Amino acid sequence: MNSLKDILYKVTLDAVVGSTDVLVRNIQFNSRSIGVNDVFVAIKGSLTDGHHYIDKAIQQGAIVVVCQEVPVSTKSGITYIKVDDSSRALAIMAANFYGNPSENLKLVGVTGTNGKTTVASLLYQLFKKAGYKVGLLSTVKIMVDNEVFKATHTTPDSLTINQYLKQMNDQGVEFCFMEVSSHGIHQNRTLGLKFEGGIFTNLSHDHLDYHDTFAEYRDVKKRFFDELPKSAFALINGDDKNGSIMLQNTKAKQYTYALKTYADYKAQILENQFSGLLLKLNENEVWVRLIGTFNAYNILAIFATAELLGLEKQESLRLISELESVSGRFQFVISDQKITAIVDYAHTPDALKNVLETINDIRTKNEDVITVVGCGGDRDVTKRPKMGHIASALSTKVIFTSDNPRSEVPEAIIEAIEVGVEPQNFKKTLSIVDRKQAIKTACQLAKPNDIILIAGKGHETYQEVKGERSDFDDFKIVKAYLKQLEK
Repeated sequence: MNSLKDILYKVTLDAVVGSTDVLVRNIQFNSRSIGVNDVFVAIKGSLTDGHHYIDKAIQQGAIVVVCQEVPVSTKSGITYIKVDDSSRALAIMAANFYGNPSENLKLVGVTGTNGKTTVASLLYQLFKKAGYKVGLLSTVKIMVDNEVFKATHTTPDSLTINQYLKQMNDQGVEFCFMEVSSHGIHQNRTLGLKFEGGIFTNLSHDHLDYHDTFAEYRDVKKRFFDELPKSAFALINGDDKNGSIMLQNTKAKQYTYALKTYADYKAQILENQFSGLLLKLNENEVWVRLIGTFNAYNILAIFATAELLGLEKQESLRLISELESVSGRFQFVISDQKITAIVDYAHTPDALKNVLETINDIRTKNEDVITVVGCGGDRDVTKRPKMGHIASALSTKVIFTSDNPRSEVPEAIIEAIEVGVEPQNFKKTLSIVDRKQAIKTACQLAKPNDIILIAGKGHETYQEVKGERSDFDDFKIVKAYLKQLEK
């Protein structure tokens, strides 16, 4: 049991009804999870308002209610804590409840539109190879040193984050690398955490279903850097015009990395092939197994972060050369017929452009590039025509198909993508609603030496249609179809 007073440390209280001199068992923000002697935090979410479930939480045993509006009729024996913002209060309370675990390790947050998963996952890989106990909070998975947990959100809720950080403390983890999404920042999930550093990768078109404007999306990312302490570092991509905005109000020590402009950490691409990249990182040559200009930026961010966290430079370069691609990020297989199939998570216009430009930079132009791509349902609709424009302009053939249609009609999503196709590219395009059939068709169309790109879902192992999830793994499916063609 924990003292309510201790849990409320640093939370700004507007009013208290009842006593704070009580012991509580747990904190919950989902009324269905409430048990006896729990604290219920009523959060006003985008879909539901937790204030509607206060009575239910009390019936199930909650003895403390944290809310933005105290109910008109209060119940005796229940403590009501009125706060200005319940999500902020939850984040601070969660950190206190688990003993502020972020203070007992070096936590680095990675934010940006593209590259978050790659940078966080490869930093985890690098520090593991260097012999440290390491944690990872990412879209793909959560790692508590060697133990794997399934990820449900890019940035989990603040209770879950602190729960995992506490587990990391118990396991003696020294470093933790964490993806920080705009949703997570906006919903205060990272508040109350002590960061050793923050990394900004880039900013492009995404999540405008959640944020009203691009400026709002950018400013939410900026808030993460505004809140970094003076003891932390802020590392930004100097080639992205939004990078300098991230640093405007930060108290953290400022560092930049870039391929094109002057920066603290510079990289030059000496060779770019399907087998990897030869890079010059601050005058040090290193061969890496990752591919493309976007990965040169990711590697540079990793090199800079390793140095800022105190890793010896030569050791860091040696380990960077051993890093392996992250699941669903430019993951490729070459069939016996010399057909290359690439699976990539590229689900934003910028990411799709990066991947296709990388393929076109490397190929000899004697091969076809066949792209299979869709857009998720119930998400940012403004990016759909942009995806159609990029895919059709930069590929030899394109098959528009379903991604995760969710509650939307798949045909309607495909029609919205097709709007972006310019007249001269119409003849390159084909629409096949069934994603498995689209991948099969791409394999049948491919000739020896051709390149198939399957974009959008990457590491995901499911497809969501009308609220139902079924098993679906792009990489397994394309490998199976290529195998069939070899018979």
